[in-house]
Amino acid sequence: MKQTFNIDGMHCASCAVRIEDLLKDQEGVEEAVVNYALAQATVNGSIQMSVMEQLIKKEGYSIRSKDKSVEDAAEIEMKSAWKKALFATTLALPVFILAMFRIELPWEVAGIGLSAWIEAVLTMVIVLVPGMTFHRAAFAQLKRRTASMDTLISMGTLVALIFSWWSMLQSGDRYFETAAVITVLILIGRYLEARSKGRASQAISRLLELGAKMAHRLNEDGSIEDVTVTSLRVDDLVLVKEGEKIPLDGEVKEGDSHLDESMLTGESVLVKKRIGDQVFGATLNQKGLLTIRITATSENTVLAQIVRLVQEAQQKKAPVQKLADRISSVFVPVVIVVALLTFVIWWMVTGDVATALLPAVAVLVIACPCALGLATPTAILVGTGTAARQGVLIKSGEALQRGHSIKRVLFDKTGTITHGKPVVTDLDGGDEVLQIAASLEHGSEHPLAAAVIEQANEAKLSLGKVEQFEVIRGKGVSGKMNGTLYRLGSPAFIEETARLDVATKARIDTLRHEAKTVIILATDSYMGLLAISDDVKEGAKKAITDLRAQGIETVMVTGDHQKTAEAIARKVGINIVHASVLPGQKLDIVKESQKEGAIAFVGDGINDAPALTQADLGIAMGGGTDIAIEAGQIVIIGGDIRKVPQALKMSSRTYRTIKQNLFWAFIYNAIGIPLAALGLLNPMIAAGAMAFSSISVLLNSLRLKRQ
Repeated sequence: MKQTFNIDGMHCASCAVRIEDLLKDQEGVEEAVVNYALAQATVNGSIQMSVMEQLIKKEGYSIRSKDKSVEDAAEIEMKSAWKKALFATTLALPVFILAMFRIELPWEVAGIGLSAWIEAVLTMVIVLVPGMTFHRAAFAQLKRRTASMDTLISMGTLVALIFSWWSMLQSGDRYFETAAVITVLILIGRYLEARSKGRASQAISRLLELGAKMAHRLNEDGSIEDVTVTSLRVDDLVLVKEGEKIPLDGEVKEGDSHLDESMLTGESVLVKKRIGDQVFGATLNQKGLLTIRITATSENTVLAQIVRLVQEAQQKKAPVQKLADRISSVFVPVVIVVALLTFVIWWMVTGDVATALLPAVAVLVIACPCALGLATPTAILVGTGTAARQGVLIKSGEALQRGHSIKRVLFDKTGTITHGKPVVTDLDGGDEVLQIAASLEHGSEHPLAAAVIEQANEAKLSLGKVEQFEVIRGKGVSGKMNGTLYRLGSPAFIEETARLDVATKARIDTLRHEAKTVIILATDSYMGLLAISDDVKEGAKKAITDLRAQGIETVMVTGDHQKTAEAIARKVGINIVHASVLPGQKLDIVKESQKEGAIAFVGDGINDAPALTQADLGIAMGGGTDIAIEAGQIVIIGGDIRKVPQALKMSSRTYRTIKQNLFWAFIYNAIGIPLAALGLLNPMIAAGAMAFSSISVLLNSLRLKRQ
């Protein structure tokens, strides 16, 4: 059983790693992933929620109440961080002014100057009230013999505070401003980080906001009732007026209109809808009045599925994050050791505790691994959210990482490069051939079958009863009608039992050169043929051109005849064609292609599922079958082939952003810690630099929103 819940109180990557390791160690847990950027955990196993809640509470964190949404929690976190930062800043200003300008007020208390007492009291309030969140977490972790960013901050500020009190009572130098300003800067950093994280995680809330809230339900007595969308049930009839959103997924029962489906596809072109057409919740009715029969409740709509896929993608880690997680898990203990060594060495060299204290505190403060922990999840968060708004669903961080290395894309033809809605263009043999062919195809789910049946319906031909119906995958169908065995399928399939004359073969070649698929009807001899054409999708050629511009090779893999496939390939600019491929052979071609490097497979049908799964990156067209969509790691909503190069480009951009984030996070610590240890970095500057590093990572990730 998979359980997803939010965790309050995590302040750095090591927090997430520690909770994740704790959950993984529990009996009954098969898998556990904790996302620091989302403050979210996903656990797969038989463990009870109450057990996990108790474990997490012992670590000093808490599980967020279910009645509090992610967006509400983010808002609460941001407001809380702002209040703490404002309170601390207000108190720290007089401390900073008194210390920096060395102002000594002309009064004493117990033989100590009033300025010193003001600095001491205000700093103590700052460190122990708004800063208590660090100490509480650090203490809880100490009891569990663990450490985190909170440990570093707590140690740094408390050491500076305690030493300053001791020094003040001994009439020595005071460093209250160090403890005060460090706390203030970190709290301000927390607030800015909370704001940036909220902006990065807006994808889900914006998707959810797309849905309609109310609907006009048609009652059985003919009356119209305004109801909430959540109260609608399957088979309810609703009225959708011009300018209103479709409340839920459904089927048009009356009327015709043009819908804006850009929230699903990312394309602004209006889509014509007639009686019998499917419509999707949250799309906009631009023209006309529609009566819709509801076919899915709010939790099962296409929009809901998109939201779930985006959420799952944001929860899953990219492989590159494992390195960051491993480093974060050991980073804090190492830093504590480095800080202690810094203090000892400076003390031995100078003989002065105060001189040794400042670089040690600077090491503790600057070494926070926050930026490291945010580097990968925030980029995935923004990348997947931005792609979703463009009609591209990226299911995981792994898919994002794989996408950047793709050098070859294999395309299925029907429903991928072409519309997948073929029509009969030529008929040899008259109505008899059409009637028998349609009767045989009535039991088939192949796209060509739908074209034959539709043509028979237009000709108002009645279909006959077929017995012993059989589908020969990749070849055709057979069945008995009135005692006669008929075979319908490819010329090669027919030639297994019937001979085709020279004129018929010439006719077939001509039709294939016109990019038409030919199917033959025969008994033990030839009866007639049907030529079927499937138009190339608008934008298919541009998609191939864009991929080539990215340095990616394109290949077509299809079960259609070689000449027909080559004609389609010429239209779109594909040079390599594998034709007459049986479903099982697609998988073999994918495996063979993988020997030359990482490949992506783009398909939409049931027979594409094995190839989609085998490929390094499976890209499913959203207008295809459920099984293909399930098998694909990236889903193109609406089936717009132009989204394929966009998806790969977004993958490359996101991966590049992750690498940039990790580079700067590593460089920041690699430079900052030695400088702090050498005494070249004031603790206050270190605190500001630490906060800035996390914010810079978040801002760099937010650049992915720009196109």
